[in-house]
Order: sequence, then structure tokens, then C-alpha cells
Amino acid sequence: MRKSLIKISALGLMLSFASVFGQEKTDTLAVKNALKATKIDDGVKTVATSSKEDNNRNVMLNAANNTSPRDVNIGLPSTVGGITILENDLPVVYFFWPELPNKTWRQSVGLEKTGLLKMDQLANTMGDLGFAVNSYSQIGTKDLKVKGKFTTSTFGWLQGDVNVSGPISKNGWTYTAGAFMNYDPSTFKLGFARNVDETKIFRAGVTKYFNDDKGKISILYKYSDSYNVGNYAVFQYGENGKVTELDNFKIGRDSYVVNDGMIKMKDILSGQSYWASMSGNDNRSSAHNIDIFGNYLFNNGWNFKFSTRAHFSKAKMSTIIPLSIFNADASAGYTLASNGQAYSGAVGTQLAMHTPETPITNIAGRFTLGKQLGNHNVTFGVLEQYYNVDKFTSNRSFFFQTVGAQPQRLIGPTTDSDGFYNYNAGGEFHSGTENKISVYGTDEWRISDDFNLSYGLHLKNHSIDGEFSLTPRTVGFNFTDPSQFDQINKSFFQIAGSLNATYNISKNFGVIANFLYTEENRRLESYSQAFDPNTNKIKSPLGALGVFWNTDYIQLISQATYLKKNNNLNRYNLVNPANTSQAQNTTVYYDIQTLGWTTDFVVKPFKGFNLHYLITFQNPVYKKFNFDAFGTAYDYNDNNVLGVAKTLMEIDPSYSIDKWRFWASFRYFSKQYANLTNALYFAPRWETFGGVSYTVNKNINLGATVINFLNQRGASGTINGAELITDASPYYGRLLTGTYIMPLTGQFSVSFNF
Repeated sequence: MRKSLIKISALGLMLSFASVFGQEKTDTLAVKNALKATKIDDGVKTVATSSKEDNNRNVMLNAANNTSPRDVNIGLPSTVGGITILENDLPVVYFFWPELPNKTWRQSVGLEKTGLLKMDQLANTMGDLGFAVNSYSQIGTKDLKVKGKFTTSTFGWLQGDVNVSGPISKNGWTYTAGAFMNYDPSTFKLGFARNVDETKIFRAGVTKYFNDDKGKISILYKYSDSYNVGNYAVFQYGENGKVTELDNFKIGRDSYVVNDGMIKMKDILSGQSYWASMSGNDNRSSAHNIDIFGNYLFNNGWNFKFSTRAHFSKAKMSTIIPLSIFNADASAGYTLASNGQAYSGAVGTQLAMHTPETPITNIAGRFTLGKQLGNHNVTFGVLEQYYNVDKFTSNRSFFFQTVGAQPQRLIGPTTDSDGFYNYNAGGEFHSGTENKISVYGTDEWRISDDFNLSYGLHLKNHSIDGEFSLTPRTVGFNFTDPSQFDQINKSFFQIAGSLNATYNISKNFGVIANFLYTEENRRLESYSQAFDPNTNKIKSPLGALGVFWNTDYIQLISQATYLKKNNNLNRYNLVNPANTSQAQNTTVYYDIQTLGWTTDFVVKPFKGFNLHYLITFQNPVYKKFNFDAFGTAYDYNDNNVLGVAKTLMEIDPSYSIDKWRFWASFRYFSKQYANLTNALYFAPRWETFGGVSYTVNKNINLGATVINFLNQRGASGTINGAELITDASPYYGRLLTGTYIMPLTGQFSVSFNF
């Protein structure tokens, strides 16, 4: 359950499906704002096709935590990795597991610019499906610049962020240096550590500007060190998808992480038993990053851009996932591990996973040539990505705990003397390299004042060379013989691209048509379990048709979209409905298809006031979803994708006057299914944000933000261990676990820029 059910606004594919939500620890949210993609040429207003990034969306406004950008989804459940994050046109991590992107990247003043890369641009330049945050590091500046931000919250969040840059010499050499330090206790109290997230990122580098504005080259070093502890909520499930808080557990305010933060594991390679902590060194990832990037403008007008990266990390990860809750009376034989006292009452079944220190190497480079040729803006590029992970393992165990705030570990009749059992059942291993080499080209062609066409093609060769094992991971398993390992040697050819057209029927009104296509095959990570995965092509076609209307007061787009993705793979830790103490790891292949209609507009009725409104109707469903578990055949064809609302709405008013800016954001999610059978669901809900900022002068800005100002305390996302439940009524009044949005939280910041 590593990937446990965890993962449009204006031109082109941007409006396709206003976002829904995905990852377990980061609620996926509606897309922030419509891209005001208009420009005026010769008195004719057209939709701009040359803007590669949408900077008018607050993708950082996250309702679940302070550590990750909001996950912009497109009707498909995403992975635990969430939205793709690029820095200097390259992914900050090659693959999110076991090194999550937010372990080495955060929104920071150490970034010169941050925006949201459109779906067609991601398909054309990376060959991937979805959106991406595209950021650029702060490089050296010709004048001294100092900028920073200090942030705190009503729960004691402390974040310091500063960057300084300036000249070194008169011949174009400059420097930059910065530090980002985050100490976040979140909104709940752990029993073993103050902070849920501790992250430190340090940057330093030099930039050389070429004469005659020919370009520049930057060499930057970044060091990151981070750990993060996830949390879940316990609640009483009721009719109509509503949940009720327990007397001894407040959603979002209490911790469901075992109070000592310790998990006992058995190393799947050596067979040695050991203890790991949920905080500190056992859950910490660190990385050294060297970027060399820049551009050079040739005399013939071609602009050569380059970005290269050497990334060396050591990833460690501790994870606990709730599976189920059952009741035990005094005769069941459960005792508190801390003092041996007999226990009766609700018992939580937990899955513990730990990845010991795993070396990861990623070498990447992107090289492009671009030029405006008449009515064509063309770009040709080469992208190389090399990745090596050395003996990745996910050691596993199960344990029981009390149900309540800061729960205690239990010793039961099926556990060892420390309270753990089923060591390495479903444990994981893989090791080796991946390499992706791509060539691509794009063209933005202005055929006439009324007709614009943009298109691109991405050709990729993806190779995998490594080892895995087909040996079943039975209880107590560890590798004992080199013959248990098998070699992987695969190579895949993949195609991606897009075609987008806009046509102005009149000065302010027009039509848009878009098509996007991506292909992928399995990664090295897909071989981590004891089976040879299906490596058939994963194809994702997306088509859209809509209209736009742009005036000085309103920018509107309305678009229908069809999207399909085949051969999805997911692994589930299933709980037997007839015996909730039994769990089984099952791999499922399935398809998803969805049809959506989104209308999005920005209106400015009077000076200083801006209103963004978005509404999406969609119906994502599973196809070819069949599997066997606990001796029963299950068929989930045509069930709705869990965690995805069929109706989403976002209302974002803002008003600026003098030095003040007031804003709010209201996000509505209709009923969301919380398990695969669609028997359980969460009632509709609102997520709310609001804030005010005050510009003291040109150098200093003050800000205050309130998250969840309506103080809704319900759960969201998925319900762990409920994948096989078919009748909700026996579960009314039952205790379940799931994810949630942050409770009422105030955040305050001071920003400076000199």
C-alpha cells in the first residue's frame, strides 16, 4: 500500500478537469485560477499560445499540510508522490519513492520564479501526463539583493527563509547564497517529537553573465536534509457519509501515531532485527545537488539553453499505515507493551514500513535550441535522465495499538514479546538503474490573427537494468541465497505529444480544440514485489473541445474533456471483511476513463476587485478492475474512482485598496467515495482559506492567512482497510481511520526584499 490511494482553467488542456484530490497526506484540491491568456495584436484579442507556464494559480495553497504544493489532478488518482516538481527544467527527484520531492524542494525565496507547467508542455518536454510545478533557482545578480521571509502559525510553526545575491567582479561574475529552515509541529502533538516536519535546505552558487547580453551560466550547489511524519484521524462513521469525532480523539488535533514513535523491523537482506524511529535519523533523507545551467544567444538568433544536474542522496523512510479497528474484550489477551497491564476495548491494526539508508544517484541534462521563425516559435530539445538506486528495500511488520490520542502499542496473542508480527510479509526489494534519453520538438504557429496552432512531439527510449526477486515474501522472510535474485533488462520506446488549436470567431469569442497523448511502461520500482510485472504499454489519450470569451472585464472558458488511461498498477493491503485481523497484499491492473466539463472565468467588475469562479462536472470510473482475495472474486468495473468528487467548485474573491489586499478561497467537493466498492463515501464539504496582506513599503510586506476558517472537522480522502466493504450499514457507528484537512489554523508572515 505504498502507493495506497494516495494521487481546467484556460488555453488548451488547462481547463480539462479542474483538479480533484489524491494523495493521502496532501488533499488534492481544485485548480486555483483561470489563466488570463489573452494578448492584443492589431486590435484583435486572441488566446495566447506562447505562455508555457501558468503563474496565476496558487498551487502552494495546500489544505492538508505546510510541506507540499497542492496536488493538481486531472480525474485520475495520483500516487503518493503528488504533483511533478521541476527545478531549472529538470525533476527535483527522478522518482518519488523512496525520496519524496518535498524532502529536497520547498517553495522558497531561494527560487527566482515558480509557476505551473501546462499539461501539453509536460507531455512535450518530459513525455509525462499531468501538471508540474516549474521553478527556477535564484541565480547571482549584478546588484546586491537581499530577500527573506519568516513564517509562524498558531500551532508554533517556525520557518526562516533568506537569500542574498550580488556582484563579485566587474566582468560579470556574481554570487547567490540562501538558507531555508522549517520546524513545523503541524496541528497535532506527537508523543515522541515536537516537529512533524524538519527540513533544512542550503544553497550557494555563482553566475557569469556574458558580454553583449549573449546569456549566462550558473553553477549552483544545494544541500537538503528532511524528515516528515504523517498522521491519520480516527472517527465514527455514520449515515450519508458523515463522520463524528470521538470524545478521546479530535480530528486534526490529535496524533494517531504510536506514542513512542518506534517500530521493530527485520532486515530483508540480512535477517537482523532492529528498531527504527518515526523521527530523526531513521526517517531522514539528505541530498547533495549540483546544477549547471544557463543560455547562450547565437548571432543567427538561435537561443541555446542548457540545464544539467548531479544529484546524490541517501534516503531513509519510516511509515505507519492504519489498516483496521476491531474490539477486544478482556479474554482476548491484549496487554499494554509499556507496563503489561491488561487491555480491552478498540484495537487498531497497523502496518509499519521502513526503508534503511538507500543511496540514490540521478544525473540529468536538458539541451534546447529555440528561435522565432516568422510566424513559428520553434524549439528542439534533448533530455537525458540517468537513475541508480542501490538495494532499495521496504522492510515490513504489523502491530496493534490502542485507539485514541497518542496511542500505546499492544502485545497480543499473535505478536512477539515486543508487540510485532508478520515480519516482511509483502516486503520489497529492487536494485539497479534506469535511463531515459529523449528528443523532442515544439512549434507555436500563428497561422493568422484569428487562428493559432501549437503542437509538439516527444520520442523517448526508456531502459531498465537491475535485479529483483520472484521469491515469495512469506512471514519472517529474508533473502539467504544469491540465486534468489533475477536480472531485469528491458528497453521501451515511447511517444508523447500534443496538438492544440484556437480560432477566434469574433474579436472576443472563439473555439479551442486539444489533443494530448502519452505513453509509459513499468519502472524499476514496479519489480519490488515477488512477481514479474506486466510491461505492456500504458497509453493515455486526452481530447478536449471548448469555447472562450475574453473582454476587458471577463475571461471565460468552457470545455469538455475525455481522458483514458490503461494498465494502471496498484498494490493494496486488503483487510478480510469477515475477519479484520487478516490482511493480504494484492496487485491489481486496471483502466480508468473519465468525461468532464469545466467552466472557468475571471471577472473584474470594478477597480481593485477580482473574482475567479470554477465549476467542474466529471465522472471518472474504473474499467477492467478484477481480482481475487480471501477466496472471493471481486469485480469493480464501472465503480467511481475513489477520492474523486464528481462536482468541484472554487470561488476566489480578492480586493485591493491602497496598501491592503484582502482575499478568500472557497473550494467545494461533492460526495467522494472512500473505498473501492463505493459503499463508503464522505459527505460533501467545503475547504476555506482567507487572508490579508499589507505592504508597509517597497521592501516589507506583512501577511496573515487563515486555513479552514469555517473550522470544518470532517475526514477526507480514503478509508484504510475498507477496500472490500460492500454494505455500509454494518459500519454505521464503527470506528474507522482516514485522512483529513487541517483544522482552523492561523499563519503569519513577514517578507522583505531589498
